[in-house]
Order: sequence, then C-alpha cells, then structure tokens
Amino acid sequence: MKIYNSIDEFAASGVKKTIVTTGTFDGVHLGHQTILKRLNELSVKQDAESVLLTFSPHPRTVLFPDGEPMHFLSTFPEKQALLKEAGIKHLIIHPFTLELAKVSAYNYVRDILIGKLHVKGLVIGHDHRFGRNREGSIKELKEWAPVLGFDVEELVPFKLGDTTISSSKIRRAIAGGDMEIANSYLGYTYSIHAKVVHGLNLGGKELGYPTANLEVEDQNKIIPGDGIYAVYVQLSEQSSVISGQSSLTTDNRQLTTYKGMMSIGFNPTVEGKGRSMEVHIFDFDANIYDKHLTVFFYKKIRNEEKFDSIAALKKQLDNDKEVTLKLLA
Repeated sequence: MKIYNSIDEFAASGVKKTIVTTGTFDGVHLGHQTILKRLNELSVKQDAESVLLTFSPHPRTVLFPDGEPMHFLSTFPEKQALLKEAGIKHLIIHPFTLELAKVSAYNYVRDILIGKLHVKGLVIGHDHRFGRNREGSIKELKEWAPVLGFDVEELVPFKLGDTTISSSKIRRAIAGGDMEIANSYLGYTYSIHAKVVHGLNLGGKELGYPTANLEVEDQNKIIPGDGIYAVYVQLSEQSSVISGQSSLTTDNRQLTTYKGMMSIGFNPTVEGKGRSMEVHIFDFDANIYDKHLTVFFYKKIRNEEKFDSIAALKKQLDNDKEVTLKLLA
C-alpha cells in the first residue's frame, strides 16, 4: 500500500484511473471492511487502482476546536496497518483545513475527485456527507455521475444481526467495558499500545500480583471503562511502540503472547494511587520498565470494588486469576 500526505502528492504519482472511497474509517470495523472489499472488487473488474481518501486532523476538531476532545478506536499507524491488511493500493491522508471545508460539494467532486484523483468509480456509504456545510450526499453524486463521467455505488448499512455497525457504537461499547460487543463489531480484538512506567510497586509486595503500570502515549486513543479485564499481552524485544498490530498474531518482530488480567480505574482499596492502568502478566518475571507492549482486551470480568482489607483484595485477585485463565483457555 502506497501512502500519500496530500491529494497533490497523489496527483503527481501518475495514476490515471481510480476507484475511490472516502471517510474517516475509525477502527476499520466490519462495516468499513465491507466497503473496502467492494472497492477492491471494482478496481480489479475495471482495471483501476483502489484509493482511500481520508483527512487529518479529524474534520470535527478543525470545525469545532472548542468542542469536547475526540477519542478514536485506532491511531493512524493502527489504521494504516488495517487498511494494508484490507488490500487497499493507495491511501491519501490529506490535511483538513478551514479552506478545504469551504469548497462546495460540486467543486469538490469536479476539481478534486475527478480532476486530481481521476475517479472512474465511487464506493460510498448511504449516509456519507461532503462539501461546504455537508451539503453533498449520495443524491447529488448520482445526479452528477453521468455528467462528470464516473460511476457511483451506494452501499447499504452493514448489519450484524439486527444491529447496524458504526464506529460510534463501538466507542460506546468500549467506554462501557463491553469488549465482547466491541470485538464482534470490529472483527478483531481491540488493543492499546502502551509504555511500562513506574508505579507504587504494591502489587507484588503486598498482593503477590506484580503489575506493569501502563501509560498510553496517544492520548486520543479510547481506553476501556474502569474494571478488571481478561487480556492477552504481547511484548516487544524493542523499546518502541508496537504500531499497527491489529490482531493476535506473531510477526517478524518475534512477538510473544502472554495471558493476563488488567485493572483500569482508581484502585479504591489502596488510597492515594489515583487512576491507573495496570496489567498482571501470568507466568512472566522480567524487568520491562520503559519497554512497550500491546494489550488485547478479551472480556471484562468484573467492576472495580473496594475491599475491607488487603487480604480480601488478595482473595478476589486469586478468584480473578482463576476466572481469567478459564476464559482464555
């Protein structure tokens, strides 16, 4: 997959016949994967190049800079890995600006999609909006297609059972700790990449469950809601972020996968700890401070609780371990 940092950079590449889709594609979930599969099918059928046009930063952060901070299912390295896995030939990450936001829907199609991307076919979701004030829709695309000389294919919403899948629904599921729903909608196991930092070192000393305290470096990445989770953990031999690892596989970086249990929250039994993310890795004993790892969230096993004593907490952790190992067997 070739990656371009602007529309003009792609225009200079010499590609003259494309099948294009456009959008944020946060998480590259099952609905997105359906669009990308159809994009690839049409590109092969029409002897054209498959292209995804997306924007950075997210348009909403430019149009509403004072709005609530946005959090995403995938970082850009993760998204790129997922798109490459989907078989896309060209990824354009174009800077989104206020000037671009002022371009009319028609001029966007005529001057950018046709003029610079050389679109012969568009594959678009039913609710896609574009252009100044989001004035353009599938209706306008179907009207302009015969005039401007391109085909447009509208894809119906992707459903799992009776539920239409969307990135916003997956974000809500993760925020609520419902990893089973989130993973089923994504089509893969949700993960975070993090650096191991120093904590209070109470897990090993007092509880017999040493933990790696984690710090997520991309603050826009969604963190699952507070609770205790059954997880898989992959460690890298390198002290760099494992970027773009979208599934539980071992690649050429010699990743080793472990089972573990993850705590997210305020640790109410131990005063003064504040909110933290900690993972206990089963059958593992090594110094990994300042290293990076990836945590894959399989299932939430319980909410956070405050216990009357450290002994009571230790007993619960023993039970959590038993439950986790059964789930991950």
